[in-house]
Amino acid sequence: MNFNFFDIFWVILLFSSFQPMWQRRQLEARRVQALQEFERGRNSRVILLIHRQESISLLGIPISRYITIEDSEQVLRAIRLTPPDVPIDLILHTPGGLVLATEQIARALIRHPAKVTVFVPHYAMSGGTMLALAADEIVMDANAVLGPVDPQLGNFPAASILKVVQDKPIGDIDDQTLIMADLSRKAIQQVQRFVRTLLQDNIPQQKIATENIEKIIDALTTGQVTHDYPVTVEEASKLGMPITEGLPMSIYNLMELYPQSQGGRPSVLYIPLPYQNRPAMPERKGTPIPQEAKF
Repeated sequence: MNFNFFDIFWVILLFSSFQPMWQRRQLEARRVQALQEFERGRNSRVILLIHRQESISLLGIPISRYITIEDSEQVLRAIRLTPPDVPIDLILHTPGGLVLATEQIARALIRHPAKVTVFVPHYAMSGGTMLALAADEIVMDANAVLGPVDPQLGNFPAASILKVVQDKPIGDIDDQTLIMADLSRKAIQQVQRFVRTLLQDNIPQQKIATENIEKIIDALTTGQVTHDYPVTVEEASKLGMPITEGLPMSIYNLMELYPQSQGGRPSVLYIPLPYQNRPAMPERKGTPIPQEAKF
């Protein structure tokens, strides 16, 4: 059987078309295996909610991910399939997302009778923080962050819209701004009421001290800081949130299976090995070279 140039070309093209699919299947199999190992180690149901910028289709078009209704449908199904006495471990890596989807997931988490633990390896902002508040324990990397959950109307924080109405005479404010201010007031009240419900959760036991509930609500919902403000482990612990510092290595290994899509030259480069203490260089022996020596 003779192969000409065009036969070789079509074979290469066919192989190139199926290679991404095969690699994706391999990656998915490794993810499932890692997930099963983590579940066996903790005797729990593990749910991953990881949002990165991903490449889709053969064209490699990057898209940004966030919490959607589709996410809530899948997470709610996973919670329904979990027996009441089985703990839930939720691994979060998300910038936030739709309020409706976030509240649906959070309500389902506080209704689960067994312990709910949220793991934050890097960040869980906005809606991600709201999901963390629904947990009985929040386990974070020492450098991971949460964020405020103050409502946003369009491109503006609700608290900032209310401040305009407070600072300007009513006659100098247009009707649209007044309508936005009314919506902002309602949005803040709704978020505060919902966050209070999450923090007052006492199943299987009270997770937040009563004296800390209003302090957390005030810090996270009233727009005292910008919406992208990073709430560190230290600050969250000081507010009275149920924070535990230090993640198991298996969480980091799982995150390695959800890489950020790379376009062109990588922006971060390092040798992925832990460094040991290196021996000091031996001192030079002999007569030192005079400063005025020339070569």
